[in-house]
Amino acid sequence: MTIAGIEGLSNETIRGELAAGARFVVFEYCISILILTFKRSSAVHYIRPGESALLKGLPYTMISLLFGWWGFPFGLLYTPMALITNLSGGRDVTATILHG
Repeated sequence: MTIAGIEGLSNETIRGELAAGARFVVFEYCISILILTFKRSSAVHYIRPGESALLKGLPYTMISLLFGWWGFPFGLLYTPMALITNLSGGRDVTATILHG
């Protein structure tokens, strides 16, 4: 599994940062084409302590804002859900990553 943001970090560094508040998150995005709507999750991103999850999730938020609304009816349902998740800092999957 590829995790964005851990390149060059040792396991000890990651463990220390996790103890200090780092976390693993995924962002959601929604793309719609008339009657087809696709809701997907990003790759896992490592958010270091003090780092903005909102900025990391901005590309996925923008994709949803621009391309998510256009499907009926699910684009109108899934797009706000993706936006809420991303604007809340993403979905925390730290426990899943650490415990398999």
